[in-house]
Amino acid sequence: MWPRYYNRQVVLHAFSLYTDCATYSAFHLASRLYADKQLHNSVCSHLVLNILHSCNEGHRDSIISMTISAKIVADSVSPFGIRLTTLQLRYPKFIHGEFMTHRVFSRNASSSRAIPIERLIQDTIDDPALPVSWGKNQKGMQASEELNKEDAKQATAIWLQARDNAVIQARILATMNIHKQLVNRIIEPFCHINVVVTATEWNNFFSLRRHKDAQPEIRLLADTIWEEMQLSTPKHVPYGKWHLPYISEEDKLLIREKATAIKCSVARCARVSYVTHTFKKPTIEEDLALYERLVGAQPIHASPAEHQATPDTTVASRWANPGLHGNFTGWKQYRKTIPGENGDATYTESRESAPNANK
Repeated sequence: MWPRYYNRQVVLHAFSLYTDCATYSAFHLASRLYADKQLHNSVCSHLVLNILHSCNEGHRDSIISMTISAKIVADSVSPFGIRLTTLQLRYPKFIHGEFMTHRVFSRNASSSRAIPIERLIQDTIDDPALPVSWGKNQKGMQASEELNKEDAKQATAIWLQARDNAVIQARILATMNIHKQLVNRIIEPFCHINVVVTATEWNNFFSLRRHKDAQPEIRLLADTIWEEMQLSTPKHVPYGKWHLPYISEEDKLLIREKATAIKCSVARCARVSYVTHTFKKPTIEEDLALYERLVGAQPIHASPAEHQATPDTTVASRWANPGLHGNFTGWKQYRKTIPGENGDATYTESRESAPNANK
């Protein structure tokens, strides 16, 4: 017997929201509900017919690729010749763990805890994350041989079917008023992630991830980033000027104060957590309000302030401010100029106010 929460209202609501699920999933769910006497057979048949109509073979065969993209957001070079590049990336979330191992990167990424359930589900339906290739199982971490065309097509169909099943379960959980930070986890294997990344050091990443032994998806991502950077000419940024992602030349005419421009850049880098940058452009007032919610919060949320930087000077052939570089080389990172940027004040205060367990 199915759990009690699979009642008529829940199931009908789930199906009314989602008519793009797999034929097998629809038939299986409707059949089980009918067998358990939870839905009348005419209702089950209606559900199956509707979903069969929306999941015809032509539609399913058309979903055979996903998105791996890289776009330069800001590209700068210091007077000392050190290049600082910010890119907006989109790639399957199932390779995000590998990307995170590169500690020289400053990153902000779309969060499953922040994106509304239906928005993430729709994104997964419109642009599901799929493997670049279907390698045969063997010893070791690499697949040296791929499936033939027919088997690869079948594997893709099964993968999408798993996506469909995950969406159904996610929508049923949503009807139970469960928070998105839990519901969205179910569909993560089939989601893309949007990431803003800034770095001065790329050689290790390219050396490891463009290698033939790298997982195909992250190898394609690394190739895409490398090609984008090869096509871009970094802009010279003199001492005292700033590398500011998402601040255009037009913005600079509107935003006269440097401090305001920096804060707006911080806010716009942070927005990747819950929206894509294809949405409407925020106002300066909205940017400043978001900045205050991030940097003025306790504990502080300072990671979006890692993407803004200004060239460091040298003294006696040494960097003048190496303690302000963060994970960059030759650039002073804005985050390092913010008091308590590591949450030290909050942590110290909480320790001092905590009861002494040894007393």
